[in-house]
Amino acid sequence: MSASTTQIKAYIQAADAVIREHAEEVTELDQAIGDGDHIANLKRGLAALDALAEELGRMDWSAAFQKIGMSLMSSVGGASGSLYGTFFLSMSKAMRDKDMNLPNLAEAFSQGVESVKQRGKADLGEKTMLDVLIPVANALRQAAQESWGLPQAIETVNRVAEAGCESTRDMIATKGRASFLGERARGHIDAGARTSQLMIGAIGDVVAKNSPSA
Repeated sequence: MSASTTQIKAYIQAADAVIREHAEEVTELDQAIGDGDHIANLKRGLAALDALAEELGRMDWSAAFQKIGMSLMSSVGGASGSLYGTFFLSMSKAMRDKDMNLPNLAEAFSQGVESVKQRGKADLGEKTMLDVLIPVANALRQAAQESWGLPQAIETVNRVAEAGCESTRDMIATKGRASFLGERARGHIDAGARTSQLMIGAIGDVVAKNSPSA
């Protein structure tokens, strides 16, 4: 897989469309165990990125990820803005002077996830977006190591993201507002995990449609 930043606008629009499509569902999840503002924050961040899309499409991947990270930190705000921003800033460092291909993406994504773990002081099994991001990072690494084709890589990433999202349903939260609910948080999917899964799936669909092998 090799890709240029010219597709960034399509990725942003796909992420925005899927978030808007599932806004009511995610808001209900967030109101059940969170602050209720997750969708509003995400929409604000994606709108800011859409305004930058043409500029991002003229950059290399490292510069584009840096710009995305800084934009999300300032536009989303709060804990989510810090985590999303940290993720993309770490990816920017990992992609410096590198082309976009599966091995480089796998490494950059993994570094981004590690930075989120450190910033959020969280790990797998704590009812956060990391329950999606960590399995996806592992799947991308496996895909790169075993030289999978793009269709297999995308299908596996989507499957592990969905399973990771669903796994949060029966977890007790240890981070954020949901951590105060104890057992009452069980039975609810984490909103951040759901939106991460939705956006990863939407971007994967765009990648698949624009791949010469698709």
